[in-house]
Amino acid sequence: MNLKIRLALMNFLEFAVWGAYLTCMGLYLGRIGMASEIGYFFAMQGLVSIFMPALIGIVADKWIPAQRLLGYCHLLAGLFMFAAAYYGHTAGESAQFGVLFLLYSVSVAFYMPTIALVNSVAYNALTKAGMDIVKDFPPIRVFGTVGFICSMWLVDLAGFKDNEMQFVTSGVLSIVLFLYTYTLPACPLAPKDQVKSLVDAFGLRAFTLFKQKDMAIFFIFSSLLGVSLQITNGFATPYIESFKAIPEYASTFGVQHANILYSLSQVSETFCILLIPFFMKRYGIKQVMLIAMFAWVLRFGFLGMGNPGTPGVLLFIFSMLIYGLAFDFFNISGSLFVDRTTDPAIRSSAQGLFMLMTNGLGASIGSIAAQAVVNANTAADGTVAWTTVWMIFSVYALVVGVVFALVFHPKKI
Repeated sequence: MNLKIRLALMNFLEFAVWGAYLTCMGLYLGRIGMASEIGYFFAMQGLVSIFMPALIGIVADKWIPAQRLLGYCHLLAGLFMFAAAYYGHTAGESAQFGVLFLLYSVSVAFYMPTIALVNSVAYNALTKAGMDIVKDFPPIRVFGTVGFICSMWLVDLAGFKDNEMQFVTSGVLSIVLFLYTYTLPACPLAPKDQVKSLVDAFGLRAFTLFKQKDMAIFFIFSSLLGVSLQITNGFATPYIESFKAIPEYASTFGVQHANILYSLSQVSETFCILLIPFFMKRYGIKQVMLIAMFAWVLRFGFLGMGNPGTPGVLLFIFSMLIYGLAFDFFNISGSLFVDRTTDPAIRSSAQGLFMLMTNGLGASIGSIAAQAVVNANTAADGTVAWTTVWMIFSVYALVVGVVFALVFHPKKI
């Protein structure tokens, strides 16, 4: 089989595992009485992202080839996802937060490092085949987003979006990927003198960049904007489905298929990736990141003002479509900024620090804070003042964007 097709299938399965539950887990948790704990489940993804990718990366460098370790991680992630599903099935609405959260957390702890391992396997295979990573990898990576979308649609159309079968779906896909890794090209272990230390793996050496004003501001605001990353993943679909309590909206497509409506966000992401080189070259990092920040303002604002009916659903659609700008223009352009402005000796550590500040620290704080906002706006009967909630998130993103515009003045790159 063609190498690119093999790597595209690997990416497809990798993100299909995640797409099975990431955007609809909140529906399931709400149904079994854990609506007030949704944020903690999403915060755990950020917490394990702080240390697990670094630790697993060292293991892949020193002891276990990356493609083999990728399989082992998926085997464990899949088994613990099965365990979470089994517990959820047997306990039903009597499920205890502590037990389900523990099983889910262990699964996620082994899944999150696989995102970096998939990249390592692909980079190694393309390099050995004499291909250009910059040119040949992006079209391969797009299939990861396609896998995420397909998984979302499968779970929605199969009726799994509000029950434990979403975990079963994820577990099955993890086991399939575990088996598939035995067909992937072998990755060599790193020479002993090239193995990263714990300091480098965690990006700690890059903390010296905080001595530079521009970089300190950049990393601080990366964390502040990272707060927004998981909010809609955790709460958007429960919000959209809450309209089923209103008769005029109960039978609308959005309420019946919230996961499919939400998948427009990922569709947007695939297209916006292609716009980044043009915008970076024409406008520079500050303007591109400001576009991302104000896109989050609109992302949250449109959700708060919309509804699943006509014409309100157009605001929902706009919110989904603008996600590509909000996510890609921040994550990818930020990574490019780090790559272009840091010394090669600490470049890898700087990328690790960027991921720690955004997807680790920022996303974790954001998930917990968002849960606190939702809880504070939930009435005794369980009704959530969703419009107020989304406007709070929108105002937060607006404040971050305005302050960033005033204080961040990077040199042109």
